[in-house]
Amino acid sequence: MCLSIPSKVVKIDKENNTAVVDTMGVTRKAGLELIEEGTVEVGDYVLIHIGFVMNKIDEEDALESLKVYNEILEKMDEQERENLVLEDDNCGTRGS
Repeated sequence: MCLSIPSKVVKIDKENNTAVVDTMGVTRKAGLELIEEGTVEVGDYVLIHIGFVMNKIDEEDALESLKVYNEILEKMDEQERENLVLEDDNCGTRGS
């Protein structure tokens, strides 16, 4: 199952064209090659697909989505939660 969980940008590496994002407490790198240069800044919320930032989303929408995800995650244990977020990096079927 592929989920597009809003992730907050915590660092941008312009030299390598990557961002470090926080996805519900899990940090990871994401490529910025598929989004217009200069449109993502630290503090923005983005959606990621197979390791690339696909688009920036409104903070209010991101926070509302995260609230719903947190309600779901309260019913899962820690390992299930971490696996869910990490599986998102390898999702090859999203959008099909």
